[in-house]
Amino acid sequence: MTIEAASMDGLRTSVEHALREFVDRQTAIVSGPELAPLLQAAGELLSGGKRLRPAFCFWGWRAAGREQTPEIFTAAASLELLQASALVHDDVMDSSDLRRGKPSAHRRFEALHAESGWYGSAEQFGVGSAILLGNLLLIWSGEMWRTSGLPPEALAAAQPVHDHMRTELMCGQYLDLLEQAHGENTFDSALRVALYKSGKYSVEQPLRLGLTLGNGAPAPWIDDLCVGYGTRVGIAFQLRDDILGVFGDPVETGKPAGDDLREGKRTMLVARTLAAASPSEAATVRELLGDPGLDAAGVATLRAIFEDTGALQECEDLIADYLEQALTALDGAPITDDSRRALIELAIAATARKT
Repeated sequence: MTIEAASMDGLRTSVEHALREFVDRQTAIVSGPELAPLLQAAGELLSGGKRLRPAFCFWGWRAAGREQTPEIFTAAASLELLQASALVHDDVMDSSDLRRGKPSAHRRFEALHAESGWYGSAEQFGVGSAILLGNLLLIWSGEMWRTSGLPPEALAAAQPVHDHMRTELMCGQYLDLLEQAHGENTFDSALRVALYKSGKYSVEQPLRLGLTLGNGAPAPWIDDLCVGYGTRVGIAFQLRDDILGVFGDPVETGKPAGDDLREGKRTMLVARTLAAASPSEAATVRELLGDPGLDAAGVATLRAIFEDTGALQECEDLIADYLEQALTALDGAPITDDSRRALIELAIAATARKT
C-alpha cells in the first residue's frame, strides 16, 4: 500500500468519525420516537461511500501547504451531507427504488406509512418525508461547515466557493431534468449536464474549497489548477457514472441494471449513440429510452446499440483523454509533492471506479 493509499484510509476514518459526532449531536433536536426514523435514515445514508468529495477538499488543503487537523476533516466531511441531500432528492426526481442496494429514502418512508396503517397516501408521505430529509441534510451541511472550527478568516475566504458550489449543484439537477424533458440532446448539452450535475461539485469545487481554505484567499494559480485538473477529472467522473448507469453490475452499483435507461437519462453515451446510429437503431433507442417498464431484454438491446455504434468506446476514450489532460495540469502546479501524488491517485480512482 502506498503512502497516499494509507492516507486515504485514514481520511475516510476521520471523515466518518466527524460525521458520526455531528449526527449524534443532532439528537438533542431530532429526538423522540416520531423523529427516530428521520435520524436513522440520515445515519444510514451517511454510512459508507467513497468519500471522494472530502478527499479532494482535504488534499486541496494539504496542497496549499497546511498540516492535517481535526478541523479540516470536519469541514471536508460536511460535503458528505451535501452529497447525501442530493442523492435523496435525485432518487425522488427519478423515482428510484434503490440506493446502494437498499430502499431509497422515499420508498423507505412509504413502507413505514403502509406498515403503520396510517391515513392518506403512503406514496405521498414517502415523497414528502424524503424531500424534508434532503432539506435537513442540506441545512446540516451548512451548519457542519460553519462550525468546523477552522479560522473565521479562512472560512470567510472560502464561503463564496461554498455558496457557488451549492448553486451549481441545484442548477445541474435542473439541467438533467430539462434534458430528459427535451427528449434529445447534443454533445455540448450532455457535457454541460455532466459538468454541472456532478463534475463541478464532486471534484473542482471541493478541491477549490480546500485550496482556498489553506491559502487563506483566492489566487490565480488556484483557478488554473481547479480548471486544468479539477474540471477535467469532474467531467470524466460523470462520464464514468453514466457508463455505470447502463453497464454497471447491480451488485457493485447498488441500483437495478439499466435504471438510467428507464429514467431516460440524456447522457453523452446517448448523444454519441444517436449521432452514429443508423435510422433503425436511432428509432429503437428513442422508443426504449425512458420506458419505465423496460425489461432485461430491452436493456440488452440498448447496450448492444451503444457498443455497436462505437459510442461506448468513444466515451471510454473521452474519459482517458480528460484524465491525461488533468494529470498533465498537475505537473507545473505549485503544490506539495505528497498532495500531487494523492491527487493523481484520486483522479485515477474517480474515473476508473466500479461503483
